Amino acid sequence: MAEPTTANPHTLAQIVEIPRTNKPLIICDVDEVILHFISHLEDFMGKQGFRFTDHRYRLNGNIVDDDGKPASRDAVRALLSTFFDTHTANQRPVHGAADALAALSIRADIILLTNLPGQHNKPVREKLLADHEIRFPLVTNSGPKGGAVSALAGGRRAPVIFIDDSPTNLRSVQSSYAGATLIQFIADERFFASADPIAGIHLKTNDWRQACNFIEELLASES
Repeated sequence: MAEPTTANPHTLAQIVEIPRTNKPLIICDVDEVILHFISHLEDFMGKQGFRFTDHRYRLNGNIVDDDGKPASRDAVRALLSTFFDTHTANQRPVHGAADALAALSIRADIILLTNLPGQHNKPVREKLLADHEIRFPLVTNSGPKGGAVSALAGGRRAPVIFIDDSPTNLRSVQSSYAGATLIQFIADERFFASADPIAGIHLKTNDWRQACNFIEELLASES
């Protein structure tokens, strides 16, 4: 079990600006959930002379150069930073995400929680999402998301649903806000198929229609 975490000051400063209601709360990741990430990163890495070794759900230790030499943590960090600086405006939306979130927003508050390097990338991402009719508060975070989810959900009595692709973030929320309903969503079929089961996850999917139906049934049962 992961250790409980607290939200960092930068994330908390964004959270306090979001109005609170008594509606159910859906906290949703962006990369590989609402916007495609892995396929874009794979194309970008290939142009830089790097590739994935397999489709296991990890980055460090899973990226090598053209000679098969594993990329260092610093090299992976630099690749990700450069990727977001150059591709944040161009990521494709995941099929069905906009329609599902629009339908769910009738009954629930929706907040997007993303680990996005570089504060300058936040408005770029907000514009891209808005261009695809996805207009919800966007909170940028770094590190495990448990503390941020706990801060966003604090004081709410209604159901809290957390959607993310990352096992690290899902386990972090399990430890930091035990009352959350957890959905693992991985759009990339290869990484979805290879992702190990996580104990306590309520739904694992790569289909927004399935996710939407599951959440709507949950909200109906809680009303």
